[in-house]
Amino acid sequence: MNILVSNDDGYLAPGIACLAESLNQLATVTVVAPDRDRSGASNSLTLKNPLRVHQADNGFHYVQGTPTDCVHLAITGYVQPTPDMVIAGINNGANLGDDVLYSGTVAAATEGRFLGLPAIAVSLVGEQVSHYASAAQAVIELLNKMQQHPLPADTILNVNVPDLPYQQIRGWQVTRLGQRHKSEPVIKAQTPSGEEIYWVGPAGKGDDASEGTDFFAVANNYISVTPIKIDLTAYSSISSLKQWLNGGV
Repeated sequence: MNILVSNDDGYLAPGIACLAESLNQLATVTVVAPDRDRSGASNSLTLKNPLRVHQADNGFHYVQGTPTDCVHLAITGYVQPTPDMVIAGINNGANLGDDVLYSGTVAAATEGRFLGLPAIAVSLVGEQVSHYASAAQAVIELLNKMQQHPLPADTILNVNVPDLPYQQIRGWQVTRLGQRHKSEPVIKAQTPSGEEIYWVGPAGKGDDASEGTDFFAVANNYISVTPIKIDLTAYSSISSLKQWLNGGV
């Protein structure tokens, strides 16, 4: 099996090094990742400038672009043979609930799915995370399951692992995405010259964090596995929207 590994924390992040090292025991691993931290890049592509790829001393390939750039370029011509799947991570911090809309880690997995490959996004949940080996072990277990029961090519798994030693994790839960409260207000500051600047405020805490959500699972020391689909259509609203457009109630 040939696995493409990417992330949004950059090719020097400890999470991607741990993941690649762990996967090497099961597959041929190619790492193509951003040259720096691109957290929050979502599914953005670089369309106005060329992409440049360099190879680090450890064999990782790094790109002056977004996580989506990395995966797109790797699958559509840079990596040969074409990878069999994409694994994005290990992200430094959670990708729970609404985070998936902004996450470069999830976007890297999404791009793999767009290009026809099964994909996994894996994140380590905590404030100052350190147990990357636990998240890597979770991925290994998922891959072992896939050897007997392969994932369909239209599948994305969003995996969040509590920042604990693996033996302290209580197990697995298949979850749905929860929801966060709205973000905290922007933080206003000034440059030394007096120019007003703004920092995006911290993400909100869990709002819908009830049992069955990814928030609930990791808060109770379970690994959360959420299947994600690409189609954002609100099918339940199609009929009422047709009536509304036609002048109905």
